[in-house]
Order: sequence, then C-alpha cells, then structure tokens
Amino acid sequence: MPSAGESTTRTIDGYEVTISNPDKVLFPKPKYTKLDLANYYLAVSDGALRGAGGRPNMLVRFPNGITVPSFYQKRAPESRPPWIEVVTLRFPSGRTADEVVPRTPASLVWLANLACLELHPHPVRAEDLDHPDELRVDLDPVPGIKWPQVRQVAQLARVVLADFGLVGWPKTSGSRGMHLFVRIERRWGFDEVRRSALALAREVERRGNGLATSKWWKEERQGVFVDYNQNAKDRTVASAYSVRPVPDARVSAPLSWDEVDDADPEDFTLGTMPQRFAKIGDRHAGMDESAGSLEGLLDLSARQEKEGQGDAPWPPHYRKQPGEPPRVQPSKSRARAEKYPLIEVSTGKDKKEALAGLARWKKRHARIAKHLEPADVLVDQMRGRSSAWYRIRINLQHVPEKIRPRTPSPARKPE
Repeated sequence: MPSAGESTTRTIDGYEVTISNPDKVLFPKPKYTKLDLANYYLAVSDGALRGAGGRPNMLVRFPNGITVPSFYQKRAPESRPPWIEVVTLRFPSGRTADEVVPRTPASLVWLANLACLELHPHPVRAEDLDHPDELRVDLDPVPGIKWPQVRQVAQLARVVLADFGLVGWPKTSGSRGMHLFVRIERRWGFDEVRRSALALAREVERRGNGLATSKWWKEERQGVFVDYNQNAKDRTVASAYSVRPVPDARVSAPLSWDEVDDADPEDFTLGTMPQRFAKIGDRHAGMDESAGSLEGLLDLSARQEKEGQGDAPWPPHYRKQPGEPPRVQPSKSRARAEKYPLIEVSTGKDKKEALAGLARWKKRHARIAKHLEPADVLVDQMRGRSSAWYRIRINLQHVPEKIRPRTPSPARKPE
C-alpha cells in the first residue's frame, strides 16, 4: 500500500494513469479512498461511458473529500495527458471553455484522480454541440415528500412519455429523487428540447392530481417537482453510475422499470454497485437504440400555449428570454406578498450545516415551527463561479400573522 504522498500508476488499455495520494479518504464513514473511487469507475466503465462518454463534462471536484465543499471546474486542466480529449463549449454568458470528453475507461480513472466523484455530462455529443440527443426528466421531491411518491411520479412520467412515442430510462438520482433520461433524435436545439420538457412537466402535473408540480418557484411547489429547466443549455445532471457526495457513497443507479417500485436508493453504493454490474450488466444497455421524436411533445406545447400556458421562468443566471414571464418569485410580488411571506433562517457551507441551523431555529421558535408544513421549508443550493453553499428559507403562509417573525436581512454567502 502506498504511503502518504506517494502515487500509483495503472496501465489501462495501453494508457498510463497516475493516481496521486491513492489512500486519500474521500468518504470518512465507509473510509472509501481515491483508489476505491478509481477502481469503482473501472468496474462500471461500460455503463458509465454509456451515460457520460463522448460528451463534454463539467468537473465537480472533492480534493479533500465530501466533508469539505467541492468546487466546479468547467475548463479542463492544462496539465493533462495528450489522450484526454476536450471540446470547446460556448455558454449563455458568452464565455467559452474546453471541457473534458471521456471516451475510455482510462479517462474515467483520470477523472477519479482529480477527485471528481460525480460525472456531469452535457446532453450533447462532442461532435454536435447544438443538438441534444437526450431529454432529461429530473424528479425532485420537496422537503417532506417520501420516496414512494417519487416512484409514483416516475411511473406516471413513463406513461406520459410513452403516450408521446418516447422511452424513459429510469435511475435513482443518488440523493432523494429520480431521473428519467430519454434518448431523442438530434433534430432540435436546446430551446425546443426545453419546451418539450416543460410541456411534459405540465402534463405530468395535470394527470398527477397533486402528486407532481411544474412550478419553478420553490414556495409554490407541492409534491414532486418535474424540473424542466435541467434541459436548458449549460445545465448538467449527474449521469448513470455517478457517485454522489453523500455519507454512504450512494451512486446514481440505472434501473429496469420492473425494479422501480421496490428500489431503495440506499442499496446502491460505491461498494455494492460493482457486484450488481458484474451480475446483471447495465440496465440501460438498450438506451442508444431508443431515440425518439419530440414532435408529439412540441405539438402538446403548442396546444398548452393556445390555452394560455406560455413560457415559464428560466434559471436565474440566464438572460431574459423572449416570451418569458416576469422572473420574480411570488413572495416578492406586491400583489402576492401576503400570500407567500418568506424569511431566511439558515445558511451553511453544505446542506448538513444549513439543516443544523434550521433545527436550531425551530427550537428557538417552537410556536412558529408547529404551524409549518413540509413544503414550507425551502432548501436552496446557491452557486457562485467556483463554489456552492446552501440557504434555508421558511414560507410563513401557514403561520398566524400575529406570531410571524420579522423578515431578516438577505442571505450572504458563508465565509
């Protein structure tokens, strides 16, 4: 076993990959190391490359493990082997970056050496950066919503997709939600793919009778949010087999539809997935042969627009889009301020720290806390150019006005 500060070199399909500090612990509780991460991605490389291979990837790095905030890196490191492929992306801001395009098991191990726990590919191929070949259905439960409801919404979304001639491939997100990835023909641009995703989200909400929502503002959401904006240009989603920065080292696990109703995200980890993969292979093995057309969803979008359902808000760092409604959350709108009074109660460098602050706030304000419903707690991940932090806000709509606290000053990024 290498001692601290040493490195080890692996030859993988003719490529030499150096793993520095292989015994560096990334997950303290199970004591998974950087070498464990590299071995994991090597064991599931066929499946991981089906999800992230041949696509530009944003790097999310955890050089000091999951207990220390990660940082985002869009640009590929300048000191990289000549066999690491890159492609130049242009972002909505106008900036450009050369992003890594993994194509081989060796490239996955190289990413593991950078402590990239997660794989975050864009929904395009390196050969065609303007036409996505994947529509992504991100099912994100609001606080208090349990896993069985997420599975219900996934099954409903599967039916809606099938009604429009599309095949959804399910996987756990590795956190609290689920993803359905849909291969599509490369005939449409990002805006059309996002329009299709918004139409799908609204249809799932309509059929779900309260199970799901397409509402962008967190204070308006009930149930499971179908996040259509994950299909906007420059957005990435953790791909299949991606390791997630949670204490038990869960991974985003591809499932068959027969497995969805009994699946438990806790069962799929860095330690258990290699054995599952060796036994049954990749549940998404047929994905690339299932590309479908967006024409049906675009027709649905046109019908929804005729009924008065126009565009919905875009993510905050995007330029104002033609036809987009006012990008103002309801609680900040004068006409609705009384209906959606929000206060910020906690911030933290990570989610655990922010939730600990929420617990302290609830203890200090027990009279208020007893009136809160699960959907009244809004957990936001805030992003800067190279870091992320969390804030927690409380919707006071269910709290009697006479005991509501005064609104504190706006959130600031933790030092």
